[in-house]
Amino acid sequence: MNETLTILQQNLGQALWETFEMVFISGLIGVIFGTIIGLALYYFANPLFSPRPVVNTVVGFIINAIRSFPFLILMVVLIPFAKWVAGDPYTPMGGAVSLTVAAVPFFARLAEGAFAEIDQCVIEAARSTGASFWLIFQEVLFSEALPALIRGIVLTIISLIGYSAMVGTIGAGGIGNLAIQFGYNRYETGVLISVIIILVIIVQVIQWIGDRLAAHFTRA
Repeated sequence: MNETLTILQQNLGQALWETFEMVFISGLIGVIFGTIIGLALYYFANPLFSPRPVVNTVVGFIINAIRSFPFLILMVVLIPFAKWVAGDPYTPMGGAVSLTVAAVPFFARLAEGAFAEIDQCVIEAARSTGASFWLIFQEVLFSEALPALIRGIVLTIISLIGYSAMVGTIGAGGIGNLAIQFGYNRYETGVLISVIIILVIIVQVIQWIGDRLAAHFTRA
């Protein structure tokens, strides 16, 4: 017990910060570019705008191809790319590269689904006024899809937290590295249990905040 407490006191803060760093960077980039790609998929598939079946099919194929990779395999395949981008793939920044590549297509599909759920009649009414697409996006699409986008962001963040633990298994830092290096390798079951409890608490808090935000922006 004393050994577990000592390990947690010396390493937990750094591990949590590294996990936050990886998840924040990959989540931010994933949401931004995922939203853009999801919006493009929706735009090129919607007959009310500018349908481009070929573009939609090609982009959709690339997204599905990336998503088809199990993350552990994707992480290993991306080690050379992470080394090129971050210098050292076995750091939080290197881990963030793999997480970002996984986050962008993941959120792109969530964003596309959020936009696709919007009532077409609302969009038709906006187009009948002569509004441009970007005005429709700002005033209609984004506001109508916001609750679903928030839920998608929450789902993405929670998934990235789990993925970041996997990244830690190859030495990229974070709470996963803490669990493997000090919990598994040193047979400190208390460390493993503590990491699991901490992850459960973090996920519950994020989910609670996300649900409240989504409910706040949901139109009655």
